[in-house]
Amino acid sequence: MAADDRLEDDELARRLREAHRRVRMLPAADRERFARRYLAICDLAKRDPGRAAARMEAFLADLNSDSDTPGAQKNAPGD
Repeated sequence: MAADDRLEDDELARRLREAHRRVRMLPAADRERFARRYLAICDLAKRDPGRAAARMEAFLADLNSDSDTPGAQKNAPGD
C-alpha cells in the first residue's frame, strides 16, 4: 500500500466516523433509512475505498440537506 493510499483511507475513516456520529443523532424515522445507507458504504469501503468515498460524498450531502438533523449547528467539530 502506497503512502498516498493510506492518507486517503484515513480521510475515509474520519468521514465514516463523522457520518456515524451524525446518524446516531437523527430521529428514529430517519435514522433507520440513513443507517442502512451508512452500513452499505462501510461494507463497500472494505472492498473498494474509492467508490465508498464517492458514495460517502453523496451520503454526507444528503445528511447536510436533511434539515431535521438535531444539533447540526450546535455541535463543535469532533463532538
